[in-house]
Amino acid sequence: MFSEERREKILVKVEKIGRVLAKDLADEFQVSIDSIRRDLSIMEEEGLLKRTHGGALPNPKARNKPQMPDERYGEASQAQKAIARAAAGLINEGETVFIGGASIHNAMITYLPRNIPYTVVTNSLEVAYRLKEYTNIETLLIGGMVKRSGNITDSLANEYTKQFTVDVNFATAGGISVRGLSTSTPEVAVFLKTVMTRSKKNIALMEHRKLGVDLFAGLDLPLSKVDLLITNDESDREKVEVFESAGVKVCMVSE
Repeated sequence: MFSEERREKILVKVEKIGRVLAKDLADEFQVSIDSIRRDLSIMEEEGLLKRTHGGALPNPKARNKPQMPDERYGEASQAQKAIARAAAGLINEGETVFIGGASIHNAMITYLPRNIPYTVVTNSLEVAYRLKEYTNIETLLIGGMVKRSGNITDSLANEYTKQFTVDVNFATAGGISVRGLSTSTPEVAVFLKTVMTRSKKNIALMEHRKLGVDLFAGLDLPLSKVDLLITNDESDREKVEVFESAGVKVCMVSE
């Protein structure tokens, strides 16, 4: 069983029966208690539960649960639409671009060029399905274990991605700071790092609320790997200046 799948099962158990004990979870999933402790730590960082001595409790204030498909692929915010529109306008004829499975990537689809040929590489079933109607786009879907979100980020996907080089990666994550991009889940961080290292150009798509934020799992890549940061005009000017001082070009777009 993959760690992500195990954590999903732990979350169901926590929400169903309340308090869970690390020892019981280790026995049930036949893994070490240290593995369970790491799971619980990650899930606490994601706001999914509250760790206690020896186990965990439900988090009544949890706000960062993984989005279900109807949420992830629902109506985008005005900030996401503005950033997505600007990003899509940067695609050139003949390029190969990476578009992931985040909500802001879903928002990009509406604005993708229809009058020039190019290739999209994606790890999202939903994105690939929607792009099949675009006759000007060749779509390559990265393989691996499909998560509930419809995204594919496991070790198979990571190895598969290492075979390719893309012209532009439209990157996003849970946060961006002077330390670079970060996310809540180590598996996702590893996958996103591979995509960034296999890209000639990385364009970060980040709403204002993500600027200056460090989450649990960093991508372990310097901020210099980001060639352009696109954010909305609600972003704090002081935070923007930090990125500009670090040599990152920043584009602020109006909603």
